[in-house]
Amino acid sequence: MILFIDFGNTRAKWRLMRGSERIYGGVADLTVPEPFHSLQKYAGEVVCVCVSTVASEANRNILEAAIARVTAAPVRFYWSESERDGLKNSYQDVSKMGADRWHAMVAAWGRFRAGCAIVDAGSAVTVDYIDDRGHHIGGFILPGLRMMRRSLKLDAARIGFDADEQLDTRPGKTTGECANHGLAWLTEGVVRQTHRDVATYELQHVLVTGGDAQRFIGLGLQAEYCPELVLDGLNRVAAQDGLV
Repeated sequence: MILFIDFGNTRAKWRLMRGSERIYGGVADLTVPEPFHSLQKYAGEVVCVCVSTVASEANRNILEAAIARVTAAPVRFYWSESERDGLKNSYQDVSKMGADRWHAMVAAWGRFRAGCAIVDAGSAVTVDYIDDRGHHIGGFILPGLRMMRRSLKLDAARIGFDADEQLDTRPGKTTGECANHGLAWLTEGVVRQTHRDVATYELQHVLVTGGDAQRFIGLGLQAEYCPELVLDGLNRVAAQDGLV
């Protein structure tokens, strides 16, 4: 079996595969003592660990140590590439692109072979476009919801408000409403810009992933929700490299 991991900086989304069969999956918090404890019963069957990550070297070391406490299987890190399966990266220096963005695009292109928009609504929000030839048109990187909330609370004159997950975009009448409605208003703006670009570039498919994906859908994003899109792409790359 192969363990696939999509690792941020403290949280790892993972799934265990036997060939094309998904055996088990979950989320591991690297701030707890044994984040992969639930994998113990499968430890002897894991032959390789494949990781897509944007984490710092220090956090990658923490991840490797946590994995080593569960399995002795080798760990392979997969990064962005200039080309994969007909998909062409627009970056001159592909090492500067986050592996999660690349693997999400690999998954989308491999599935549709058509123009796609990929929205990853995580700690940062990324939006990437692929045309119908498989060329990466380019993309955007924006602060995510939690990052914007933290900025308002800590950096903008220490605005005091309680976070609210409602999606109201009307003008607020209290500080809390102004902040929470403002964040929804900004997200709705990203949704509208995405729809505009999809029409401009004549993209046929819109996919959304990440922890705040449902928020984007709730604010009008016309997209298919793909919670494991990065893992799908990582799995595809490993299969093409002969590991699966």
